[in-house]
Amino acid sequence: QVQLVESGGGLVQAGASLRLSCAASGRTFSNYAMGWFRQAPGKEREFVAGIRRSGGSTAYADSVKGRFTISRDNAKNTVYLQMNNLKPEDTAVYYCAASVRVSIVRDANEYGYWGQGSQVTVSS
Repeated sequence: QVQLVESGGGLVQAGASLRLSCAASGRTFSNYAMGWFRQAPGKEREFVAGIRRSGGSTAYADSVKGRFTISRDNAKNTVYLQMNNLKPEDTAVYYCAASVRVSIVRDANEYGYWGQGSQVTVSS
């Protein structure tokens, strides 16, 4: 079992930055590819960013490319999502997730462990 706890969400104005953190416990963190997903009201959960086990490769949704950065610190069992130039359409609950896959996966069904979610609200 892997337990994931997100932190760092909040209410900001458009153009601001936030950094989400996701602390993992329970199993060897470096054995999991990690991802960030988000779900806005009335919409399906969508892939935001992913990072492979080693952290050497990342991937992003087109909507956040160039504004968001995913990173991980395997020594601290933590994955981060740095979000810059936030837009109102980024408003959602953000979830971190862990997958036993080695490489980045965009399909939420490939992730077996999920955090509780962190609300991010961006006002215009």
